[in-house]
Amino acid sequence: QLVATEVLALVPADAERIFVGKEAGHHSLAQDAIIELMLRLAQSGRALVRLKGGDPYIFGRGGEEAQALAAAGVPFEGIPGISAAQGAAAMAGMPLTHRDHACSLVLTTGHLRQDVLGDAGERSVDLDWALLARPRQTVVVYMGVGALPIICQKLIEHGLPPDTPAATIERATRADQRTVVGTVATLPSLALLHRVKPPALIMIGGVVSLHAQLAPACSVPELVGRLAFL
Repeated sequence: QLVATEVLALVPADAERIFVGKEAGHHSLAQDAIIELMLRLAQSGRALVRLKGGDPYIFGRGGEEAQALAAAGVPFEGIPGISAAQGAAAMAGMPLTHRDHACSLVLTTGHLRQDVLGDAGERSVDLDWALLARPRQTVVVYMGVGALPIICQKLIEHGLPPDTPAATIERATRADQRTVVGTVATLPSLALLHRVKPPALIMIGGVVSLHAQLAPACSVPELVGRLAFL
């Protein structure tokens, strides 16, 4: 679902491809079914690659899948990728840490949960808001576009200044990557105006203010060209 076609083109032509990708509101297979499929294929004696976009151990359910393989006695090797947060930050010109803006980094997930309800009975998000609202840090929220208004409201309620820079980064590292920049107070309305949709990360903190200066130097086509040359 999140792997670029250029990467998929490297898969051998005689390999069987089984799509198990997920997108907001639609999972081609439930996580338990994916794990069951992995076990069945691996135990049949076939070589198996579980290909994911980003680092499988950062909100990618890779830990759960690895546990299942280990419990079944299936030998495996985990090969780390660049996390979505790292890729988005580099390509959008927003360093995750910076001496003038952020001395720590927090990665969290912001998806709406069925078992967490807000004051009006709506689905909500259960996070450590006091931790996320601390100064001089960068917060990257995975899977949070649907809960963006709640996230920004809660951060402000817990002391984060409303004018703190914030952004959404859609389809990070892809040729059609798109960035919307605002503040914690304005980002929900900006995201609605620009019809921001998953897959997208939310980045919050002073480093977002560097986007205007650094983004022109790190566009996707230019970076791909340099890497190909090297």
